[in-house]
Amino acid sequence: MARIYATSAQYVTYTGQTAPTDIEALLTRASRFLDSAVLRLCRYEADSVTGMPTNTLVLEAFSAAVCAQVQWWEETGDELGTASQWSSVSIGSVSLSGRSSSSGNSGSGGGRTVADAALEALRSPDLTPDVFQLGAVCS
Repeated sequence: MARIYATSAQYVTYTGQTAPTDIEALLTRASRFLDSAVLRLCRYEADSVTGMPTNTLVLEAFSAAVCAQVQWWEETGDELGTASQWSSVSIGSVSLSGRSSSSGNSGSGGGRTVADAALEALRSPDLTPDVFQLGAVCS
């Protein structure tokens, strides 16, 4: 069962904007993306049935991170991370030139990017090491 960390109401509160018509799908994809890219590498207490964080501050941070990710996708129009892949493109006889560097992307040119604001939510000083550790991998 997919965990969805934010609701459309939380998105509206976070952004102060009207939610897009496909907000539920966006929140689902952002939750899945952040689970895969960031949250799976973190340490936090989770409900054994739902997998959701049991600490309110952690859950609020996850919600904010998901809302920030969706807002970034909406602002950039680039959920898939493909807009800044090439420095020039031609259509007739197809001609692509080297990768461009994206100012907002600190990763390796291309692919999906975690929004800075999403990471900021997960780096909140309220998330003390006893309730949340970003990037902690335990065996």
